[in-house]
Amino acid sequence: MADKIRWGILSTARIGQGAVIPAIQKSRNGEVVAVASRDLGRGQAFAKQAGIPKAYGSYEAMLADPEIDAIYNPLPNDQHGPWSIRAAEMGKHVLCEKPIASNADEAQKMADVFAKQGKLLMEAFMYPFHPQTVKVKAMVDSGAIGQIRLMTANFTFFIDDEDDIRLKKDMSGGSLMDVGCYCVSVMRLMTGEEPDKVTALARFGQRSQVDELMVGTLSFPSGAVGHFGCSFRSPLNQNYEVQGSEGRILVERGFVPFRPDPKAPIIIRYWHGQGEGGTKYEEIPVEPADQYTLMAEEFADAILHKRSLRFPAEYSVKQMRVLDMLYAAARG
Repeated sequence: MADKIRWGILSTARIGQGAVIPAIQKSRNGEVVAVASRDLGRGQAFAKQAGIPKAYGSYEAMLADPEIDAIYNPLPNDQHGPWSIRAAEMGKHVLCEKPIASNADEAQKMADVFAKQGKLLMEAFMYPFHPQTVKVKAMVDSGAIGQIRLMTANFTFFIDDEDDIRLKKDMSGGSLMDVGCYCVSVMRLMTGEEPDKVTALARFGQRSQVDELMVGTLSFPSGAVGHFGCSFRSPLNQNYEVQGSEGRILVERGFVPFRPDPKAPIIIRYWHGQGEGGTKYEEIPVEPADQYTLMAEEFADAILHKRSLRFPAEYSVKQMRVLDMLYAAARG
C-alpha cells in the first residue's frame, strides 16, 4: 500500500458530493479513485463532475476492484449494514455514514465481520474531529467546569420534500437516526460514559410513520443528566451546552460549525467561577477547519499505520444501543 489510501465512493449520494468527496480529495493521505452507481451513465456523469477517474455501473464491481483500499458508504440507513459487510468481505475498510446501522444487533454483526476480516470500520461522525469539539472536550476533561451535572443538545431543521428518504420507515429514517444521534453522541463523548437509563417522547408522522420529532433524556452513572431535542419540522438549530459544578460551556454551532453562515466566527462561550468576583465569562475563538477532511485523514492514518481508531466499531455499537433504548422508550 502506498502513502495514500485509494477511496471508492458507494453511490452518488448528496452528502458524498457536497461534503465528503471534496474533503477526501484535499486530504493529505487519501485520493478518490472510483465511484459506483446502479446506473452507469449517472455514475459517469457524477465522476466527471467530481473529478473522479473511474465509474462503475454496480456496487459489486467497484468492491471487486483490487486497486481500492477503502469505501465510503453514504447509502440510505437500511443499506449501511448490508453493503458495509459486503465491502469487508471483499477486503475493504469502510467509513460508513451515521447511523452505522438500523439497530444495535446489526451494528454488532458489522463489528464482528470487520474484526474477522481484519478491516477497519468507522462511523462517519465528523464533528468530534473539529478543533471546536476537541477544545471543549479538553476543557471538560481538565475540570474547567467541574463535575458535569447537566447537558442539553438540539439538532433540528425543516424537511420540505415529503418523499425525502429520511421520512421513509423502511429505510430506517427518523429524526433520531438522522440528527438526534448527534445529540446522543456528544453527551457520550463529553461524559466518557454510557447512559444507564433513558426516557423519550416522539411524534410519529401520520404518513411517514417515523419520528419526525423527539425529545429525550439520558442518565449517566456519574450522575450527569442530559436532555435533547431533534426534529424535521423545526427551524435549523444545532447547539449543545455542558453545565458543571463550577461552570458551563455553550457551543452554538456544535455539529456543523460552518452552517448556516460559513463566514461567521466560531466562538465557544464559557462561564466559570462562583466566588466573590462572581461568574466570569469568556469567549474562546476557534479557527475554521474542514472536519470532514480531518475525519477522513484520521481513518486513512489508522489504515496506513495499522493502528486503532479513536472511535472503533464497538464504540458505534454502543451508540446504536442507546438509540434502540430511546426508540423503545418512545414507543412505550
